[in-house]
Amino acid sequence: MTTERIGPQSVAQRPRANYPWVLIGLLWMVAFLNAADRSILIAVMPQLREEFGLTPTMLALLNSVFFWIYAVAAFLSGRLGDGTRRSRVIIYGLAFWSIATGMVALSTGFVMLLALRGVVALGEATYYPTATALISDWHKPAMRGRALSIHQTAVFAGAGIGALTAGLMADQLGWRVPFVVFGLLGFVVVAILVRMLHDAPIVHTAAEQGKGNKPLGIVLRIKPALMLCVIFFLGTGASTGVTVWAPTYIHDSLGLNLAGSALYGTATITLAGFLSVPFGGLLGDTLAKRTPIGRFYTLAIGLGAAAILLLPLLWATTALMVGAVLLATSIGKGLFDGCIYAAMHDVVPPQARATAVGLMTMIGFFGAGLSPLFVAWAGESFGLVAGMTSLSVAYIIAVVIILSMRKSIRAAVIANSHELPDA
Repeated sequence: MTTERIGPQSVAQRPRANYPWVLIGLLWMVAFLNAADRSILIAVMPQLREEFGLTPTMLALLNSVFFWIYAVAAFLSGRLGDGTRRSRVIIYGLAFWSIATGMVALSTGFVMLLALRGVVALGEATYYPTATALISDWHKPAMRGRALSIHQTAVFAGAGIGALTAGLMADQLGWRVPFVVFGLLGFVVVAILVRMLHDAPIVHTAAEQGKGNKPLGIVLRIKPALMLCVIFFLGTGASTGVTVWAPTYIHDSLGLNLAGSALYGTATITLAGFLSVPFGGLLGDTLAKRTPIGRFYTLAIGLGAAAILLLPLLWATTALMVGAVLLATSIGKGLFDGCIYAAMHDVVPPQARATAVGLMTMIGFFGAGLSPLFVAWAGESFGLVAGMTSLSVAYIIAVVIILSMRKSIRAAVIANSHELPDA
């Protein structure tokens, strides 16, 4: 009852049986660079401020422009990932943003920095929707959550190691050098991908026969897919609001220097994500063996834990206590992050997965842009810590939405249950 669109390789040319895990290694490198390249600017902002005389608003705008352009471009690139060879989208995208990253070193002022930051965002947005779809093309449902979550650890590793490495290079050689070095490193990975990155056969499910094959139309017909976009908006928005303002809260209220504020307000969140995301994938895969909506229960567990464990921030009076709260609530969010893409792929057929993730990314990133503004507004009236903890309400609303749609989710998962053919 299924139809199949074979990818670029014939059956005889398909990679070996262990290729799905080789793929994770290949894409882990790309995801690492994707996160590291965008983190360079954050690490070198003090030098940029000094050289170009930038105000705090200008520095913030450099990051905001990246964020909003990425949001829209991710949706557009997701549709591209469903319409052409996914391996080519990833390779060309990496080459494009590596060139753009290197070109940032040529900047002579704020306007040029802003423009090139936007170009980097355009390139980086090609990656995640297409990469997650390619991973699910190669990994069957039983292992899909673990595969996607292992891949996602590269985001946390890239952000942390990339920023640290860029800062060390900038201290010794100036802010332009890390942009050039990471840009060149991207082309080393491009050379590897050209030889080793392969597309997979794609199976079209019986549930979609006779309904047209436009990816966006498919996604818009699936209510649980649209629900996940809302859930991603709420969850990403809440976590971003906390992540953006936690270091400032520690610095202003507890009197720590910038390094200490980053240690307790940022490193704790990054560490929690790196450790808990793989467990989220494992938990989702385990529960999915017991019930078709097991991954959705994992999402609810993670968001519920994140909400409850954020509330003690109201009573935290030392940097250590604040760091412990951020670590705990971020572990809950990590369970969610480790399962969200696999959950989307449970209800969306292969030929529309990149589009679905692109749409979800766009909506989630808009939420991430709004939440820091909300926390700032609430902080003026009730205090910054109250503004951050109020975001637990967004987590709770997301949990309620998931649980209230259990029947619809179950029906969508079952309808989409026919996946990759045996190799």
